[in-house]
Amino acid sequence: MRALDSSATMTATVQRAWQLGINHFETAPSYGVSERLLGQAFCKLGLPRSNFFLTSKLLPKGAAAEIEQTITASLENLGTDYLDCLAIHGINTAEHLQWFLETGLGPLQQLQRQGKFRHLGFSTHGPLPLILTAIETGYFEFVNLHYYYFFQRNAEAIALAAARDLGIFIISPGDKGGQLFTPPQTLQTLCQPDTPLELTYRFLLGDRRITTLSFGAANPTELAVLVPLVDQDQPLTPQEQQRLTNLSQHQHQRLQGTECHQCYDCLPCPEAIAIPEILRLRNLAIAYDMQSYGEYRYQMLENAGHWFPGKKRQCLYRMWRLFTPLPQPTAHPPTAPGGPPALERKTAPSSLGNLILIFAHIGGCI
Repeated sequence: MRALDSSATMTATVQRAWQLGINHFETAPSYGVSERLLGQAFCKLGLPRSNFFLTSKLLPKGAAAEIEQTITASLENLGTDYLDCLAIHGINTAEHLQWFLETGLGPLQQLQRQGKFRHLGFSTHGPLPLILTAIETGYFEFVNLHYYYFFQRNAEAIALAAARDLGIFIISPGDKGGQLFTPPQTLQTLCQPDTPLELTYRFLLGDRRITTLSFGAANPTELAVLVPLVDQDQPLTPQEQQRLTNLSQHQHQRLQGTECHQCYDCLPCPEAIAIPEILRLRNLAIAYDMQSYGEYRYQMLENAGHWFPGKKRQCLYRMWRLFTPLPQPTAHPPTAPGGPPALERKTAPSSLGNLILIFAHIGGCI
């Protein structure tokens, strides 16, 4: 819930969500006053505690005393004596997972036995191999992650979580999945008679492995778009499947052989540039005119830490110098005495040359 303007706004938003049949509320200490406002809303509305699911989160840091203190504060803010679900908030790096295994696990298991929370899971914005490793530890009962029609990199994690009978929670498909509350006209036309948001929700709700989706309403009015979707969890119809196929075919046609297929073989990048993500944004900008979404996500690079890792394209000139063969031997001056060693140049494979051209293009639009 993003309804943080006031207690009245949060209460009205929770009330409307409840009327629509929404019975899972997620929050976190990191979300400002969210826990406190939610607790006030539950109290004012008198919602039966056993009739809804409540999730909060814990950052992957601190010793046993801090862990207990944080969970106790969450329970007090929310006005409850237990959480249905507690998520480790952002297992985004190997160090976060190491903290959980070496420091967090023991105290958390003790608090779980005490009834402070019922199910332990994790949220993640991390790379796929890390997500798979976390699931394979066997300690988690649910996972919150990114997975949308326009970002299917984590499909293997969805499959593994389902095979292990984990709950699967999709993070913000309307926003992180493509800014679909305000889609470009091209995308709207391709998704008709559905809206892009409706088709994305159906892509996820029609997958019975997926347990729940987050929405993040800021006020009751924003919940209106969910009215035709709240119970649409049946398998995709042939017509819906065809619309998704049409989207894919349209992307192939618009990219004309320059499409990035998200194989991730370009990683690791020696300059830590987020190559697959930048090229994914390029795909969407060219294919569907999702320029605004591309700019939104691209500007997060270097500004969101481990929540959205990777560098922008500033290092491309260094890459170009490294891989561009010299036209003349005299163009490579000798190293000055006492200076840094001369930069060794290598011939680039054609794929890297294409990549540099693509980056040059995206730099002009994102």
